Amino acid sequence: MTRNELFSSRWAVVLVGLGMAVGTGNIWRFPRIVAENGGGAFLVAWFVFLFTWSIPLLITEFAIGRKTRHGPIGAFAALNGPGSAWLGGFVVVTTVMIMFYYSVVTGWALKYAIATGTGVMVDVDPEAFWSEYSKSFWQPSLFHIVSIGTAGMIVTRGITNGIERASRILIPLLFVLLLCAVVRAVTLPGAVAGLSFLFLPDFSEFVNYRMWLEALTQSAWSTGAGWGLLLSYAIYVKKSEDVGGQAIRIGIGNNLASILAAMAILPAAFAVLSPVDARAALAGGNIGLTFVWIPRLFSEMPAGEYLLPVFFVALFSAALSSLIAMVELASRALIDRGMPRQRAVRMVIVVSSICGLPSAFSLAVFENQDWVWSLGLMISGSFIALAAIRYGVQTFRKQLVNTQAGGMQVGRWYEWCIAYVVPIQFVAMFSWWMYQSVVVYEPDEWWNPLQVLSVATCVVQWGVVLIALRILNRRLLSRDSAGRATLRV
Repeated sequence: MTRNELFSSRWAVVLVGLGMAVGTGNIWRFPRIVAENGGGAFLVAWFVFLFTWSIPLLITEFAIGRKTRHGPIGAFAALNGPGSAWLGGFVVVTTVMIMFYYSVVTGWALKYAIATGTGVMVDVDPEAFWSEYSKSFWQPSLFHIVSIGTAGMIVTRGITNGIERASRILIPLLFVLLLCAVVRAVTLPGAVAGLSFLFLPDFSEFVNYRMWLEALTQSAWSTGAGWGLLLSYAIYVKKSEDVGGQAIRIGIGNNLASILAAMAILPAAFAVLSPVDARAALAGGNIGLTFVWIPRLFSEMPAGEYLLPVFFVALFSAALSSLIAMVELASRALIDRGMPRQRAVRMVIVVSSICGLPSAFSLAVFENQDWVWSLGLMISGSFIALAAIRYGVQTFRKQLVNTQAGGMQVGRWYEWCIAYVVPIQFVAMFSWWMYQSVVVYEPDEWWNPLQVLSVATCVVQWGVVLIALRILNRRLLSRDSAGRATLRV
């Protein structure tokens, strides 16, 4: 591996890791979820799960990628033998399926960044604007293609000249924009009430099991742990890279971005909106809150017309940086099979442009794919943990994690988390969301695979992928990878 195929510094690794981790979920989902689940109490639970789910899985991914120098498919084969390639294949497929509709979300953010920045949305009803845009045939498709094309062009340029250079711009820009939004929000009259709600825990919420499950889910989804993304980036780190330290920095940095987003939105909501409107905003879901209520919120805020473009540029920066990581993972799966980088990226762009169109055309398709493959990430995360378990968690920690005398030495807590805590959390989280489908989302037709949020639609789509991957296991590997039964350390 040549020098220009490695990240140039530890700071660069942190930046690309944050680009991978910080996405739309930090900005449009976290403020809503924290407000719906006890404010400060939710933050406590959320930080607990950062160290029991997210960081252990980030450590695992980082160590596997650094050691094997392969994407998830080849990495699983190298770690656990060729018969395990299909497990890595599921990690790849899950993230690629998310990429297909995530580029649509990135396009939404780009559209709104342009519309708010050029004054198009001044004196326009946000709900009517979103309705017209989302029902359009060509606009969401166009911005989706522009977004995936932009991410692809960056990845085509390689590691240092593409991904690293983009991250050096996007991530500092994101944090600066979030800080600007925070400063304006917390200086509004009445903002203190929002800050108090956010940071002062309601101790009665600690006995609410739903709050704990929502906090676990948010930690699982927002950090990128279990997606295979950090594994793919770790291919390009130096052998001397500090696994434990970098994983912790990325995890904490991700959570900091989420807190900044909440500090930008919740105090402003408390200061500007009536209690009735605030509840309506929170009940509007991720899309309703972001594209309807936030424009309304900023329109009623002093100087809000200047702050609204800041918010959407920040949202686009977060979305694009995560999309870049997804394109790299998909491209890496093809590169591992011997395809040149530029050709691999071009193929990913073309396929993604086509496969993302259904989600661009239909919000129902978008919601279905988000439902199925967001939950698929829980399975993907459990597969990452399984790879370390099958290797032997103690051996994994000693031989693949704690390899640098000058780096952070990860203690035995990691072994307990991977071997016991992560599997238990997976069962609890997965069962909860299946229960939600049966009782709340699709109580009458949870068994129907044609229903958007049903259990059956998940089982059918996951089943088709898993069966196909298991049958094609050997074909997933290049000849080089297929001949490597175990990882030699």
